[in-house]
Amino acid sequence: MEKLSEIKPLVTPVSVEVAEELLHIYGSPLYVYDGDILNQTIDHITQAFSYSQTRFHFASVTNGNIALLKIFKNAGWGLHANTPGDIYLGLNAGFAPGDIVYSGSNLHREEMEQVLSWGVNTLNLDSLSQLRLLGEVFHAESQSRREEDLQVGLRLNVSEESRIGVCLGEFEKAVSIAESAGLKISGLHFYRGTGTNATSAFTDAIDWVLEIGESLPDWEYLDFGGGFGYPYHHQGAAFDWHIFGNELSRRIANLGKKINLVIEPGRSAVAGCAFLLVKVVSVKWQGDKQVLGVDSTIANISVPAVHGGYREIISWKNQSPEKYLTDVCGNTTYSRDYLGKNCQLPALEIGDMIAILDVGAYGYAMSSHFLHRPKPAEVLLENGSHQLIRKREDYSVLLNNQIIS
Repeated sequence: MEKLSEIKPLVTPVSVEVAEELLHIYGSPLYVYDGDILNQTIDHITQAFSYSQTRFHFASVTNGNIALLKIFKNAGWGLHANTPGDIYLGLNAGFAPGDIVYSGSNLHREEMEQVLSWGVNTLNLDSLSQLRLLGEVFHAESQSRREEDLQVGLRLNVSEESRIGVCLGEFEKAVSIAESAGLKISGLHFYRGTGTNATSAFTDAIDWVLEIGESLPDWEYLDFGGGFGYPYHHQGAAFDWHIFGNELSRRIANLGKKINLVIEPGRSAVAGCAFLLVKVVSVKWQGDKQVLGVDSTIANISVPAVHGGYREIISWKNQSPEKYLTDVCGNTTYSRDYLGKNCQLPALEIGDMIAILDVGAYGYAMSSHFLHRPKPAEVLLENGSHQLIRKREDYSVLLNNQIIS
């Protein structure tokens, strides 16, 4: 039976006084991150594993703000990179190349060369062709790099419906390709799929994954997920880190050899520490439904496919006993510019503030200039103070790299 999130009334993430101060200083809309909550989440995940050879790597695809990456670094975590851009941000946040694990897809030769030139030495590869490319690049640089400089892993394809990973039937061929390049396959990477809240989806796969790992002749490390979910419906099923950590720690400790374990939380670590603070700029009623226009847009937040089209939205007037079915609409005429549909909110007025919760993952990271609105600023709350961690864009950003004759 899956764990349910604790059922409790939603409360505003900061006091009305703090929210007003933030908007007065930094403007609206505004991404607000709570560093204290982020550190609590990091501790919660870390303490769930008793296996001594466990390392944690934050999946920065979910959020690449340097200030937040430094929080993970200061907590002793490494970085998990899906692209060369993830690596670039990690290096600029102070991560050593050896603390970065690359697990990605479809690099061309120049990108593969770039990843190796940065000094990243753990690569989980997604296909035999990427493995061949690594071998070619490694062979070309063999005078400056040695076999022991690299840890090469295979991303395991978990089903025919997934585009990610190497099929089990290709593993023998992969070992042969690596050997011909003077490398060895020492790692196995298991990616369950994005945003999975069912703890059993991971625990049920443990024995299967370990059995596959033991079939690799040079197995040294297991990178187990990716894909840990977050309960955007606060009263829905939530991933249980302690059940998963206890089960995986126990079973990997019973192997006949010591294996290094890598855990790579992304969304589950950072989603709940942030909210998007916006102001109401228009109110109209369509029958009994309240339609709020706010000073942000769907382009400032991740696409619904990433979070199921739902996030909690709250108001500082939530103590009002009367709630109304409410749509929260962005500041464009794009017909699908909804930041929330069918919410339960009190009657609001122009100038009121609302908060869109749980935007720490794939929020700013997936924002865009679609609809030609500049992106918001980002602010970090920590130890009772606040600081700007990314400036607000202005309209000049829309001209970047354009050639105007």
